[in-house]
Amino acid sequence: MTMLATKTSPMIISMGPQHPSMHGVLRLIVTLDGEDVIDCEPVLGYLHRGMEKIAENRTVIQYLPYVTRWDYLATMFTEAVTVNAPEKLTNIQVPKRASYIRIIMLELSRIASHLLWLGPFMADIGAQTPFFYILREREMIYDLFEAATGMRMMHNFFRIGGVAVDLPYGWVDKCLDFCDYFLPKIDEYEKLITRNPIFLKRVEGIGIIGREEAINWGLSGPMLRASGVKWDLRKVDHYECYDELDWQIQWQIGGDSLARYLVRIGEMRESVKIIQQALKIIPGGPFENLEARRLHRGKNSEWNDFEYQFISKKPSPTFKLPKQEHYIRAEAPKGELGIFLIGDDSVFPWRWKIRPPGFINLQILPQLVKGMKLADIMTILGSVDIIMGEVDR
Repeated sequence: MTMLATKTSPMIISMGPQHPSMHGVLRLIVTLDGEDVIDCEPVLGYLHRGMEKIAENRTVIQYLPYVTRWDYLATMFTEAVTVNAPEKLTNIQVPKRASYIRIIMLELSRIASHLLWLGPFMADIGAQTPFFYILREREMIYDLFEAATGMRMMHNFFRIGGVAVDLPYGWVDKCLDFCDYFLPKIDEYEKLITRNPIFLKRVEGIGIIGREEAINWGLSGPMLRASGVKWDLRKVDHYECYDELDWQIQWQIGGDSLARYLVRIGEMRESVKIIQQALKIIPGGPFENLEARRLHRGKNSEWNDFEYQFISKKPSPTFKLPKQEHYIRAEAPKGELGIFLIGDDSVFPWRWKIRPPGFINLQILPQLVKGMKLADIMTILGSVDIIMGEVDR
């Protein structure tokens, strides 16, 4: 009996932009040969809101509430670079207390971001339980944020030269209690996940990025550190007061999805360590540099009129950016978040270029998924950790 050999042509399917595992409105056009991925093309731009252009028509203080919409899971970091850029450009000093408050907020934000990476990543692979665990802990972080800033997600807390308000009474003890509660929980996650044979089958050796490759692609954050590069901007750039605290860079040499998971779990532990130290040695003093609020136009300025008398919490509306340019960066949970700022001797920036970590880390995705199985796309995309608000801006 003769068998007819049927020649199959590759199938092109569209994943997203409404797919639950796409972590936002990302669309992947995937070419398949059976179950094997031949090609993958990411399509971006569904969440593009012109963030850079908006920045060029706003003063820095007017723009601050917008920035939390880039990476809406690690909002403190977007605020941090937004105020750091004009601070460095105009050489405004930040009081020590403000710097410590910033560190505490940034690290809490890092934990919240990594938690909300871990839950969906595990759900993508097929483990539902961790999602409920991480929401429980993340809720506590958001309660701390709400107590300190008044907002759970979009805080608008950082100011040029400091922070908007001091920490409320009893907040430091509350935060220390959270740290004591959270450390054993990380061990609980590890017990549940790290040695689970099904989990290891799904992530070990999947999406391997070599050391040289990671550097050449310009990757940053856990993506870079999981490939054996000890590079953390908190140690490299010495910003805020990180040098005064004792902590280690988390890194792995595997370069696969498992290594990226281990780096992020390790970073949560280090963040708790940083927060505990900062809370214990936080100094007294002012929480913002009042120089940044000084009005340049003297006594009879229109800004001293009745309508404007309630804007005391904001830096001076006449705060001008000098005619200089500067690139400032911070170690966000997803990698190097940078801003290239050009001042033009006016209250508006002349150019405000955002360097989002997610966008640059996403570039390597087509190369990682080629030759893999269709089911591995979810694992690899999840391990990259992207937020589309920041990718599309």
